Amino acid sequence: MLLKLFLCFTMVPVIELYLLIKVGTVIGGLNTILLVLLTGFLGAWLARLEGMNTMMKLKMNISQGLMPAEELIDAVIIFIAGVLLITPGLITDTFGLLLLWPLTRNKFKRMLRKKFDKMQLQGDINITRFH
Repeated sequence: MLLKLFLCFTMVPVIELYLLIKVGTVIGGLNTILLVLLTGFLGAWLARLEGMNTMMKLKMNISQGLMPAEELIDAVIIFIAGVLLITPGLITDTFGLLLLWPLTRNKFKRMLRKKFDKMQLQGDINITRFH
């Protein structure tokens, strides 16, 4: 786990810097900065929109007495997308935007659910239910 965290916090910024430099040599430094700002602005707007939609669905389910499990998962994924989008860089912005787009977010949720179910079957996590 420590190795994964190390790679995440060292390699991702190095790769982002490399990519920004390469893109900057092709489209120019100012255009690269504008691109990063544009993706950040677009992501913030989309995160707000998706977050508001998710909150409305969450409130509706709660008012109907339903457990808003899917909406809570969406809210966490949207939060993660927001964090990725405020991190400057093209790779993090791309992943953030993909997590905000409902189609790819739903695919990511299914992938997480499969991984979660596999971990539960292997005994890596234990779920107890209260009645």
